[in-house]
Amino acid sequence: MKTRDQLLASHCVAAATAMSEAAVVQQLEVVDQWTFADDALTRTYRFENYYETIAFVNALAYLVHREDHHPELRVSYSSCEVRYNTHSINGISQNDFISAAKTDALYLSAHSGGAAPA
Repeated sequence: MKTRDQLLASHCVAAATAMSEAAVVQQLEVVDQWTFADDALTRTYRFENYYETIAFVNALAYLVHREDHHPELRVSYSSCEVRYNTHSINGISQNDFISAAKTDALYLSAHSGGAAPA
């Protein structure tokens, strides 16, 4: 299991391997606001208005493009549901947890006025 700091310092890799369900459950303790259901890690982020929601989506697009690991998004006026899984392996990999941790850091940064994660 990787710590939050280890996930944030890591980058997604092309040769990802599937994690066992037990490993997924254990790693979820680190990104505790995410859930595992329907073969995906999922979290919904809340915002004050549409502008904030879209600003988050645009910042997330930049982040995931750099990691080359793209989530499914469901965007509404004041929320964005983010779902990660590794389609190439039909399961969950460390890439999903790396991306989830970085997405959390992006959200926290936007709400605290800090800098976005690298």
